[in-house]
Amino acid sequence: MQSRLNAVRTAFPFNPMRKVNFMNAPAMLAFAAVCVAGAAGCQRGHSADTVATVNGKPILRSDVEARFQDTLGESHQQPSQEQADIVRLNVVRDLIDQEIVMQRATKLNLAASDEEVDSRVNELKAPYTQEEFNKVLAEKHLTLDAMKRQIRTGKTEEKLFNKEINSKINITDADIANYYNAHKAEFNLPEPQYHLAQIVVTSIPAPAQQVGNLQNSKAMNDADAKKKIETLHNRIISGEDFGMLAANFSEMQANAQSGGDMGFVSESQLHAEPEVYAAINKLQLGQVTEVLPLYGNTPAGKKAVGYAIYRLVDKEAAGQRELNDPRVQQAIRKQLRDARSQLLQNAYIEMLRDQARVENYFAEQIFKSGAQ
Repeated sequence: MQSRLNAVRTAFPFNPMRKVNFMNAPAMLAFAAVCVAGAAGCQRGHSADTVATVNGKPILRSDVEARFQDTLGESHQQPSQEQADIVRLNVVRDLIDQEIVMQRATKLNLAASDEEVDSRVNELKAPYTQEEFNKVLAEKHLTLDAMKRQIRTGKTEEKLFNKEINSKINITDADIANYYNAHKAEFNLPEPQYHLAQIVVTSIPAPAQQVGNLQNSKAMNDADAKKKIETLHNRIISGEDFGMLAANFSEMQANAQSGGDMGFVSESQLHAEPEVYAAINKLQLGQVTEVLPLYGNTPAGKKAVGYAIYRLVDKEAAGQRELNDPRVQQAIRKQLRDARSQLLQNAYIEMLRDQARVENYFAEQIFKSGAQ
């Protein structure tokens, strides 16, 4: 449920819903009938721009359409009318759940304050000039007020779930021991593991907005790439934070905004790149490599496509991890807590929905028109 409700999802929170695969959309056809069943017998008087109400508060068609367009993103796949309405039904359901949660938080005096919202806005603006920040907002089709509304929603949900759910979760030592004993093989590493982070700069031209870093920074040729990576390396050596530089300038879309974090990489995987393995094997924890060439597979074979810097975050030797290892306990505790929190959030939302008076006019409209 949290994946559906959180409006602030990443370091720059402008995509509140996951993209939709229309090939799977027909599996949701029964959803309209479910929505209508809960609203049967209600008065249907409402304005043309109201698609649903939660305890009398309207969900507006304009908000649904804005979220619908965001869901489609830049996909060139055009949905049929039926597929589009299935997506809209899901959007309406999300907005209903969001409004239910917001009303509950307001009742408990847990709504995010203006100060909390402004603080988060300032964090997001920090890497940018005002002109750059305005450009990012424009690329995301957002106004500053719209971004603040998303932040307010996310902060309010976070405060509510922390008070009502997360504060009540207790993972005991017995829970951790039981999980470990049932999954002991998961903590037996057959070979050494290296926790790495990377900064990547490629010489392959691409639209700046596709590189995934906060500055939309992209090298367009080899000379540009080499100059950029050497500048970044010098900044790291001078003491600047590796993760911050990766988030702002790395061109590896998969991990730039997570500070270049690659997670754990096995020794055998590193052996596939002997130059990278040799460089990393010389590092102490926290150190970085020199600038290394980056290769990509092409029809003509391996080809240099740019440059990379790697940081050794941690290293784990092969062998069985014991229960008394603090890292093992921490990992198990987090996994159990996250799973329990997700379960309780789902149940909590269902309980709040049962207590709310919800009228889904859009679902009824779809059902009636489809049943003719």
